[in-house]
Amino acid sequence: MRVLAAMSGGVDSSVAAALMAAEGHEVIGVTLKLWEGPGGEAPTAGCCTVSDAEDARRVADQLGIPYYVLDYTDEFRAGVVDRFIADYAAGRTPNPCVECNRVVKFDLLLDQALQLGCDLIVTGHYARVRHANDEYQLLRGVDRAKDQSYVLYMLGQQELARVRFPLGNMSKSRTRDVAAKLGLRTAAKADSQEVCFVGDGDYRTFLRLHAPGGVAPGPILDLDGRVVGRHDGFTDFTVGQRRGLGIAFGEPRYVVEVRPATQAVVVGGAADLLVSGCTVRSPSWVSSPPEAGDRLEVRLRYRSEPVAATVHPIPVLVGAGGSAPALDSAWLVWFDEPRAAVAPGQAAVFYEGDRVIGGGTIVESLR
Repeated sequence: MRVLAAMSGGVDSSVAAALMAAEGHEVIGVTLKLWEGPGGEAPTAGCCTVSDAEDARRVADQLGIPYYVLDYTDEFRAGVVDRFIADYAAGRTPNPCVECNRVVKFDLLLDQALQLGCDLIVTGHYARVRHANDEYQLLRGVDRAKDQSYVLYMLGQQELARVRFPLGNMSKSRTRDVAAKLGLRTAAKADSQEVCFVGDGDYRTFLRLHAPGGVAPGPILDLDGRVVGRHDGFTDFTVGQRRGLGIAFGEPRYVVEVRPATQAVVVGGAADLLVSGCTVRSPSWVSSPPEAGDRLEVRLRYRSEPVAATVHPIPVLVGAGGSAPALDSAWLVWFDEPRAAVAPGQAAVFYEGDRVIGGGTIVESLR
């Protein structure tokens, strides 16, 4: 079987490619060039560095597989970076990894695999795919500390039929052991923790360069609308944030809302962060959508634990300008117990045990 292995230059993708080669598949390694600095120079931190590409190339050479670099900088900028900037400018907290998977890795890369005559694409994600009851299922990775199913919820039947996650049943420590035994140069390479295109800087600095409209000073308000401080830019804040508010109270204060229309940041106490549910738009389902009133678990952030909830679909009319309104779908998610720091822009991903049902984007908290 011919497979296309996405190789970032890290240990996970290196081992994923190595395992597929060891199984006897014809493996083609590719590194995705997604970002470049001003003037077109390669970044020195984050994704797409020269050293990362060199690590991937040398691992591919060691495995004896062909290797290519695919330039998706324009598509990544339009589908991921521009949305990241627009979301923060609208007071939302985006997850760019979700959009990267949606727009690049499991859309453009799948098309590229077809052009190269590949049957599958392979990545180093910690998740599992199972074929049962005449459908493909997306499951959490065995290593709960590394599970990445949250950022893969948009994968449907067509995508899951053509992807392979060789690390889904492995722990991170086992992955490093395999890399070390194979003598791969990435065996001890540290994981990247930053937003890839931001690099080693702070995302706030990035937004100041690319979204200057969001960095104008504005008021910090309490829940009664009183001005309790000033800020240098609302894009510096996200729901649930405690540090860096620049105000002093007798008890901790948290960001409970960002209002870009008035450039205001609203703060309150810990109890004011609690919400009973949320509204989710742009849903994507692995197989079929749940039924009204279904009981599921939902993860509200990448590293959060799932919480029990009840879901209900609601029709929504959308349309702008002179276009006729169209019927879209949204979901009301009611938590069994109030949850804190539910941030618009983040993904809400629904689970049934280890199985991913689907997910969407949080657009509103329900108090």
